Amino acid sequence: MKSSAVSAAAVVFGGRAVRGAAGAGGASPSPTERTAWSGAQAGNWKGFGNEGKKPLRLGLIIGIGNDPDAALAKVHDLGLPTCQAYCEEFAPGLEKKLTAALTKYGIEATSIVVGGPGKEVWDFYGGPLTIGLVPRETRAARVAHIKRASDFAKVCGVAAVQTHCGFIPENPNDPVYTETVGALIEAVGYCRRNGQNFRYETGQETPITLVRAMKDVGLDNQGVNFDLANLILYGKANPVDAIEILAPYVQGIHAKDGLWPTNPKELGEEVAIGKGKVDFPRIVARLKEMKYAGAVTIEREISGEKQMEDVRGAKEYLEKLIGA
Repeated sequence: MKSSAVSAAAVVFGGRAVRGAAGAGGASPSPTERTAWSGAQAGNWKGFGNEGKKPLRLGLIIGIGNDPDAALAKVHDLGLPTCQAYCEEFAPGLEKKLTAALTKYGIEATSIVVGGPGKEVWDFYGGPLTIGLVPRETRAARVAHIKRASDFAKVCGVAAVQTHCGFIPENPNDPVYTETVGALIEAVGYCRRNGQNFRYETGQETPITLVRAMKDVGLDNQGVNFDLANLILYGKANPVDAIEILAPYVQGIHAKDGLWPTNPKELGEEVAIGKGKVDFPRIVARLKEMKYAGAVTIEREISGEKQMEDVRGAKEYLEKLIGA
């Protein structure tokens, strides 16, 4: 997710950016909490919040700002039954506003999404220095922010907290890799104690690097928000191939399209669904084979009426693919 796109999206959806170090306070998981994985994720932890709900139900990621009612009215007007709620800050009383709006419009919030705090640069040079839990300077503040999101999600009855963790080093012997895993143990363990899943959004790391990190964290409440376009935008993997590596861990989907990067300094271009390189028919077919039971959340990183037009087009396109 590029910061410029996040700012632009704020015009319509109230702002959204996804991305948080040990030492932020709170107890670390005990050895019994850190369960050993053997290949796939341990068990169907908490059912991922999908019990009794329609598989592949559509949704929208939306920034709620301090006015969840206005944000969720847009989701309702689009005829979408779910959302991912991006929260920049947790002002007093926001949990009551969000809960009231979800009830009013009959919308399911499938995750609370957070990023920051602090500067985040969405390219190949500034990104490794500023995104997620990898940078040392902001790590503790971001773990603390994830914990606030977890407490907020618990009050609102939302089953998952979601973020980008950054450019996790591919070399597991890199000290920064070890430090990042330590920060994740703290953040993921906190979410577990609050009865939530912690979801990593794909993007800055290769699929196998993400699986390695989850296994080294070792907790059973971890999952992946499989952003189809991010894998392409960052040049990390073709989502058709990546799903074979990440399938056991997929708990959320970002329906988004994009083009491969051609400038070594900049990410690829995010485009309307159907205009990029994501093979949606093959992905949807594979999700059905996997018996994926979660939501498919539309994301479009522009602002204004064109954004709304593209979201409506994505909804129509995906409804035809998914079927009844």
